[in-house]
Amino acid sequence: MEAVRFVLDSYALLAFLEGGKGHKQVRELVEKALDGRCLLFLSIVNLGEVLYITERERGLPKAQETLARIDELPIEIVEANRSQTLTAAHIKAKWPIAYADAFAAALTKLKAAAIVTGDPEFRQLEAAYVIPVLWL
Repeated sequence: MEAVRFVLDSYALLAFLEGGKGHKQVRELVEKALDGRCLLFLSIVNLGEVLYITERERGLPKAQETLARIDELPIEIVEANRSQTLTAAHIKAKWPIAYADAFAAALTKLKAAAIVTGDPEFRQLEAAYVIPVLWL
């Protein structure tokens, strides 16, 4: 049986790292991934988003510490290849969402996954049956 697949967006990862709304749900997914019961993915674009937010709000040393923590998690960081970039561009052209969110949505489609988020921008994509959403 294939493991269930989830894409984390920056909202979900920041919630997990900072103890924000939904952090317990993300922690449960991380624990499941450690046991091989699910697969977790993160677009490199969303990794950059988490890091710039952390550096802007808490400084470079905290951003470096955050990257080290993320690198220890059972999350596959997915480089933005041509397919993901073109899918993100198509999503961004059709729906008014942030460009980084378009990369998370594109990765969700390409990995046949559900996105984990609390970001209301994804409601329109869920309603249009573009991607499934696990809401925090």
